[in-house]
Formats: sequence, structure tokens, C-alpha cells
Amino acid sequence: MAKVRTSFICRSCGGVQPRWMGRCPDCAAWDSLEESRQDPGSARDPQRGLAGGWDLGHTDAPKAAPIGEVGATDAPEPRLPTGVGELDRVLGGGIVQGSVILVGGDPGIGKSTLMLQAAGKMSAGGVRTLYVTSEESARQVRLRAERLGVAAARESDDQLFVLADTNLARIVEQARKVQPAVLVVDSIQMIYKADLDASPGSVAQLRRCCTDLVYLAKTSGMAVVLVGHVTKEGTLAGPRLLEHMVDAVLYFEGDGHHAHRVIRGVKNRFGATMEIGLFEMTGAGLREVPEGASVAAGAMGEAPRPGSVVCPVVTGSRCVLVEIQALTATGFPGAAKRKSSGVDSNRLAMLIAVLEQHGGLRLSDRDVFTSAVGGLRVAEPAADLPLALAIAGAHYRSALAPATAVFGEVGLGGEVRPVSQVEMRVREAARLGYRRIVLPARMSPPKLAGVETISVERIGQAMEELGAM
Repeated sequence: MAKVRTSFICRSCGGVQPRWMGRCPDCAAWDSLEESRQDPGSARDPQRGLAGGWDLGHTDAPKAAPIGEVGATDAPEPRLPTGVGELDRVLGGGIVQGSVILVGGDPGIGKSTLMLQAAGKMSAGGVRTLYVTSEESARQVRLRAERLGVAAARESDDQLFVLADTNLARIVEQARKVQPAVLVVDSIQMIYKADLDASPGSVAQLRRCCTDLVYLAKTSGMAVVLVGHVTKEGTLAGPRLLEHMVDAVLYFEGDGHHAHRVIRGVKNRFGATMEIGLFEMTGAGLREVPEGASVAAGAMGEAPRPGSVVCPVVTGSRCVLVEIQALTATGFPGAAKRKSSGVDSNRLAMLIAVLEQHGGLRLSDRDVFTSAVGGLRVAEPAADLPLALAIAGAHYRSALAPATAVFGEVGLGGEVRPVSQVEMRVREAARLGYRRIVLPARMSPPKLAGVETISVERIGQAMEELGAM
């Protein structure tokens, strides 16, 4: 009789250890190892277990062949448009048939809303979709679909099927009967296999269920979308454990207190990574923000304010104008606060030191607070100069001229360094109504009618635009 093997898997990084330890040696996470038992006699072919009865049209094992003899075509990979333009942008044009996509994010951020809206639009376009819910009943999904205005919820001959189940074997059986082009599993944490001695959401269940679904997608040509939760503490085994097993990983980000949501692609085998899609949460679901104008709309509709600077931020293949705000207040020398929201705290500390050394500001006894409006995260170096001018403007209580956008990297010597995609930034700012662009010197911006470009070489020269020096 085969001996049952016992190992311990880290739910934070997925590392496998032969014995239990209080701290994972791979990722240094405390109390993250979970026991996993495997019976070699009961797992003869775990991958082919669920899809073994599927009519795949071929039974022969794959054979190695020279790369020149492998079938190739100049036609692009066939994709299924989701009907949600911002989601298609991040995916690279749509869902590739036979691929597995993982959508992660904090609980309650809007992942289920996005997937249900996409499933409704795909079914309205004739794409048969099976939406599997493991956390809600089918009736709850129907009510939410009606609230979101999903057309399939009001029709009798739709292509959208709903299944409320958590057993993976029954889910695959229903997929075999329905034959959908897209299978959405919301969420993967509640799915389980009955032959595993582990609770749903554990490392063993997640790995096994995801492996079976990946094999099912590759053999049947069905696209599978997995939805998973990520907690801030990282204690729940979720998408970070499964990233290497899927074809694309999308993270749905945002602040529950803000209306804007960002879907970001961090892995994509069929398209570009670090692409973003913008949404706005409304009472009727998620609304696309294809131009990103509303992120900085307040800066155009109001009078200039001290401590507020608009920056054209490039992420992936798009440019979004983001308003960066700063506030300085009286603090205690040696214990001044430096707080940031949506801005890198290390970058903030560096810019404060540059402003003190090369800008003539005294901030050692001032509390500095910075924020990116709308709940967005700004991490690229082009936001250095806008952030520095926002801090200086808040300190001197002086604002930039109306309709002014700023971008540029700031070095430790106080110099303003060039950045990439200058033409895209200038054209996008001009399209949205900004008529003055402050940018680094030694760059060649496009000449546009009615747009004035101001080149600066030093941080002090840029601060002159505030009227403070």
C-alpha cells in the first residue's frame, strides 16, 4: 500500500517544506505553512481526471517536432471581445480562446460586478458564457444582473448561463453539457475537490482546482476566468499563489471610499503588461472612463489652488492626467510627519530633501501630506516635478497658472531630467484643455497651436512658475 506523503505549503509564496516551521524560509512569513497530504495511489493522473471524458477530438500524446514544422500562421490569435472596452484594452484586444485569466483584488472592490457585466455583454453578442458563482445563489446573481442592466437577465433565449455550485466535478460536468466559450468562476477560493482532504481555500485545494481548470481550458479550447480575493495582510491563499499557473493576471485596484477603479495587467502571455483600464463605480455598476479626463476634471473646472498640480502619467499605452495634491502643516522638529496616499513614500522623502537643499525650503519642522486624487497610484519618475511643485506651492501658498500641466524627473542634484513619451503627454494634456506645459529641458515637444511649453533645467527654475521666488 502506497504511503501517504505529508508536506507543508506556504500560503503566501507557495513554497513546499518537508516539515512544519513557524516561519517560512522562502518568504519569511510567520505561521503561513499549511499541511498537505498526497496519496500517490489515488492520484494516477490528476490533470486528466476531470477532462478525461471530454470529447477532445484527439487521443494521441503530443510528439516533439522541429520548430520549422510547427504549424504557424500570420493571422493574429483569435480573441473574444468582452464588450467592455477598458477590459479588452488590458487583455490586449479580448480573451484568447483556451486561455486562463486570473482577476484578483480586495473583497468588495467590484470584481464580481465587472465579470457579470462582461459576461452579459459577451452573451448579448452571441458568445455562450457560463457564470459559476460559489458565494451567492443563482437568484442573487439574477437580481444583481437586473440592477446592472444586463440584457440577458431580461430575455428568455439568452446565451448567459448561471450555476451556483462549489464542487469542481459538478462544475465541469455542467460545462460539458452547456459547452460555453467562456467559463467564469467567481470565486476560486470556494471551489473544492471532494477527493482532497483539505478545506476550500486552502493551498492544496487552490493548487489542484486551478491545475484542473488550466488543463480543461487547454484541451477544450474554452476560456476560463478565475476571480480571487487578496487581503491586505496576505494571510489568505489566493491569486499570488496561482500567478505562475495562468496565462494572464489582472489586478482590480481602488479605494472603497473613491469612485475610481483601476484594472491593471501584471502578466499577459498574449499582450503587453502594465496596461491599465479605468472605471468609475456608480449605482448602476461600473462605468468606463476611456479618456481618463474625470481623474483630473476638478483641476480644469476650478480656480488654481495652492498645492495642486496636474501631471500626465503614462501607463502602458495610454496617458492619464492625474491631479497631485500636497499639504504642509506645523509639526515638531525631529518628529515631522511624511504621509502619502497613492504616491511612493520613499520618493516623497527624497523630494523633500531636494527641496530643502536646492529649493531653499525649510521643511524639517513641517508635516507634509501628499495624495493622488481619485485613489490612483502614481509611481513613475515623471511625477517627481509635479509632486515637488505641489509641496512648494502648499508651503508658499502659491498656485500655478490656470490650465497648467507639469511632468519631469528630479535628480538628487536638483536637476530636472528628461522622461519618455513626451509627445504623448503634451498632446493628451492639450486635448483636455491644458495650455501651459512645464517640462524638462533638452526635450523636443510637439508644437501645437495655443499651447505654450516651458522648459526647466533646475528645481529652482521650476519653482519660479509658482511666483514664490
